[in-house]
Amino acid sequence: GLAYTWSKAIGFGANNDSGLFFNTPSALARNRSLLNFDRPHNLRLSSVYELPFGKGKSWLQSGLPALLAGGWQVNGIYSAYSGSPFSVTTSGASVNAPGNSQVADQVKTDVQMTGGTGPGQSWFDPLAFAPVTAVRFGNAGLNILRGPSYFNLDLGVFRNFAIHEKVNLQFRAEAFNATNTPHFNNPGATVSSMVRNADGSIRSLGGYTEITSAQADERQVRFSVRLSF
Repeated sequence: GLAYTWSKAIGFGANNDSGLFFNTPSALARNRSLLNFDRPHNLRLSSVYELPFGKGKSWLQSGLPALLAGGWQVNGIYSAYSGSPFSVTTSGASVNAPGNSQVADQVKTDVQMTGGTGPGQSWFDPLAFAPVTAVRFGNAGLNILRGPSYFNLDLGVFRNFAIHEKVNLQFRAEAFNATNTPHFNNPGATVSSMVRNADGSIRSLGGYTEITSAQADERQVRFSVRLSF
């Protein structure tokens, strides 16, 4: 099976709920943006394949080879989709507008996506944004950057044993995230947490632009037996 979706999710309130990021009449139009669950590319490949060995199959139809090689089934699901969008924010103290959130100032026209993961590594250019200290909203848009893409492979190996005409025993071995690929979360995106030196150089990222966590979906292997009658 093959399924591919190309889509775009746009709405008011990037956090997927009824709450607005900008809750001031003059800035209401700025709430229209990509939603947090927007993933433009979504690919799924799935397969169920019964090996052609054993009684009634194309090869090894009798004897010990049929007994050992017959009844096997291999399954797989491969998933790949775009990362989720996120906004670069900053402290809203200078705005002094309860019920509103604050975005950073984008000071570079193009934001370089450096793709680093782990402490001290930047996912995007940390100097592309700056805190806002005036009584106004920042100029950056909502959900203009995107986090890591997602790739996952689930595998299964089944073996059927015909005990009786109407009784079947199935052994199942399944591996979720079989390749043990880490699925990283989005980076820290609060520019006001970054500490600068007097000359403008960076002294500490403070978690800003850093990816320091992943989803709790490391490889899991499960074995089971299923009796059907």
